Amino acid sequence: MSLEAKIMEALKEAMKAKDTIALESLRAIKSAILLAKTEAKAGETLLEEEEIKLLQRLVKQRKESADLYQKQGREDLATPELQQAEIIAKFLPEQLSEEKVEAIIREIVAHVGATSMKDMGKVMGEANKELAGKADGKLIAAVVKKVLS
Repeated sequence: MSLEAKIMEALKEAMKAKDTIALESLRAIKSAILLAKTEAKAGETLLEEEEIKLLQRLVKQRKESADLYQKQGREDLATPELQQAEIIAKFLPEQLSEEKVEAIIREIVAHVGATSMKDMGKVMGEANKELAGKADGKLIAAVVKKVLS
């Protein structure tokens, strides 16, 4: 089942349950998918990697908004943003734990032959390809720095 079909199914369920936060989240995903199709002239479907990047971007936007609201003392606005991020994240592949990410990065470091922080770019390039959608970019960067230093 494609992401779009899953979203439509979840949208119907949210409508029946009258879950406004889920509805907003799912409509945002649907809108982003339609926009991506239009921009890229992708035709009928997006590639799975594109869908994952799209969902990650939506989650990141919600978390950044919530962070800003919290810094301004607006918990009433931050809470719905975090709830939406949670709902959108359900459609992402399962995220790897920090230990698993570190194990994969150690393999990449050995494969690339990285020895210092100067090689971070090479390691990050490989890590981002291999861990795309499976781990957060900030986590990957932190683990790479930890392993290389």
